Amino acid sequence: MDLYDDIRTEVARLCATFAPDYWRQKDRESAYPTEFVEALTRAGWLAALVPEEYGGAGLPLSAAAAILEEIQRAGANGAACHAQMYIMGALLRHGSPAQKDRYLPGIASGELRLQAFGVTEPTSGTDTTSIRTTAVRKGDHYVVNGQKVWTSRAEHSDLMLLLARTTPRDQVAKRTDGLSVFILDMREARENGLTIRPIRAMMNHSTTEVFFDNVRVPAENLIGEEGKGFRYILSGMNAERILIAAECIGDAKWFLQKATDYANERVVFGRPIGQNQGVQFPIARAYAQMRAAELMVAEAARRFEAGENCGAEANMAKMLAAEASWAAGETCLQTHGGFGFAEEYDIERKFRETRLYQVAPISTNLILSYLAEHVLGLPRSY
Repeated sequence: MDLYDDIRTEVARLCATFAPDYWRQKDRESAYPTEFVEALTRAGWLAALVPEEYGGAGLPLSAAAAILEEIQRAGANGAACHAQMYIMGALLRHGSPAQKDRYLPGIASGELRLQAFGVTEPTSGTDTTSIRTTAVRKGDHYVVNGQKVWTSRAEHSDLMLLLARTTPRDQVAKRTDGLSVFILDMREARENGLTIRPIRAMMNHSTTEVFFDNVRVPAENLIGEEGKGFRYILSGMNAERILIAAECIGDAKWFLQKATDYANERVVFGRPIGQNQGVQFPIARAYAQMRAAELMVAEAARRFEAGENCGAEANMAKMLAAEASWAAGETCLQTHGGFGFAEEYDIERKFRETRLYQVAPISTNLILSYLAEHVLGLPRSY
C-alpha cells in the first residue's frame, strides 16, 4: 500500500473537478489556470512542505512528490504552481527566523504566492556562475540591475527568489562565490523598476523575461550570508529535480492509461488494435521504462529525506523520468494515430508539455556530464 494513498485520492478528486476542456481552453488562450491553483491552495496542497508552526502541513518531500505526480496523472498541469514546492527550500533551510515569520504563514494560507525563481539569464543558461545581474549594497538596501529569462509564473507571483551577483567575478577566489539570494517583493518592485515581458512558447507555461532597472531590495531580505547564495540554490536543486521527476512519472502514467484504453477499444480489421504485438509491445516497454524511473524517484526522495547525499540519484531520477514520460507520450500518440493530433484527445497538449523536461530545469546532457564526472570519475567535459 502506498503511504500516500489518501493524499493521492484527494488530489485526484480535486483534479476531477476541472474537466479536460478547462485545460484545453487555458492552453488555447495561453492563460494561467488561476482557478485550479486557487483550489489547490484552499485545499492546503501547496503548503505541504511548510512546517505546521507556520500554517502548513509539514509533510516530507515524498508527499509533495505524490501530490505533483497525481496532478499530472489526472491530465492537469502542475507547472502552474510546482515552483512553490521547491523554491521555499532556500527559505526553510537558510532563511532567518524573522523572514520565516514574515513570509511562511502567508505562503501557507495563499495570501502570498511564491512562484517566481529568478536564476536563468540570456547569456548564462545552465552556467549559473556567469550571471550578470548585480545587487549592490547601498545603505539599508541592495540595488538590483540586470535581466532574467524563462522566469515562469512571474506575472502570477507576489514574491521572487532572486539570485544576483553581489561581488564581481574578478574579485572572488571561486566562480561560485559572490552570489547572493534575496526575497524580492514583486508587488513593490513592479512599481519601481521591475518589468515583466511574457514569452509565448510551444506549451502553456506562463514564462517570461524579467528586467531590473535599479530595483531596490531591503537588506533584511537577503537570505543567509552575502556571497553564499550559489550553495543555497544548489541545496534546493535536488528537491526540484525529484519533484519534476515525480511529475514526469504522472505524465507517463496518464499517457499509458490513454494508450491502453484506446488499444483495447479501437477495432480495426475485426480485432482490437491492442491484440497486435506491434501495438502492445511499445506500450509494455514504455510501462517498464516508467516503473524503473519511478523506483529511482522513490530512492532519490528516500535519500533526500534521510539527509543523505542524493545528487546522483536526484539527477538520474529527473533524467530517467523525463525520458520515460517522453517515451510514453510517443507511444500514446502513435497508438492513437491521427486522433492523437486532435485537440479533443488532449494527447498533443500533454505531448508538448512533457517534452520540456528533457531540457528544463536541467538538460539531459548536463546530467550525463554530472554523472560522468562526479560518479564515474571521468574528466570534466566543460
